[in-house]
Amino acid sequence: MNLYDFSVTRQDGSEVSLREYEGKVVLVVNTATGCGFTPQYEELQTIYEELHEKGLEILDFPCNQFGAQAPGNDQEIHDFCTGRYGITFEQFTKIDVNGDNAIPLYKWITTNTTFKGFNGPAKLVLAPIVKKMDSDYKNNGNIKWNFTKILIDREGNIIDRFEPTASMDEVKNRIVEAI
Repeated sequence: MNLYDFSVTRQDGSEVSLREYEGKVVLVVNTATGCGFTPQYEELQTIYEELHEKGLEILDFPCNQFGAQAPGNDQEIHDFCTGRYGITFEQFTKIDVNGDNAIPLYKWITTNTTFKGFNGPAKLVLAPIVKKMDSDYKNNGNIKWNFTKILIDREGNIIDRFEPTASMDEVKNRIVEAI
């Protein structure tokens, strides 16, 4: 299996096969509008503007599973992201990334990636919160928090995972390598 085996629902309610992104480098991100990491939207948009013409696509999946930090409906979330951060990359309907209601794309992602660990000062805040939600969090591929990023190569294969505390410079450098 790879990215192209899945279909998802766009923010406007239309279904799309991810085969539409064949031949592109894709960054899949679960997001939230009320999270401490929400300002990463600005950095994601900058990376998108710089690298889109070279073959980068960013797929934004709002998710309310972590601290209920993505309130609102799909249109409200979209209006916030475009109005506040000017995002122009593709946004999809709000989803679950873990558990029984996770969409198939994320079940594939969590089965085929491992947790990379938190770093920086946010580690001190996130680790205890995540441990309460999942005592075995260090040993499984579940998404731990908002703004976890999954990098997919031009053949639709997962090549890297970045936890929300990863430096956006590290994310950008890895994208450039993949392009």
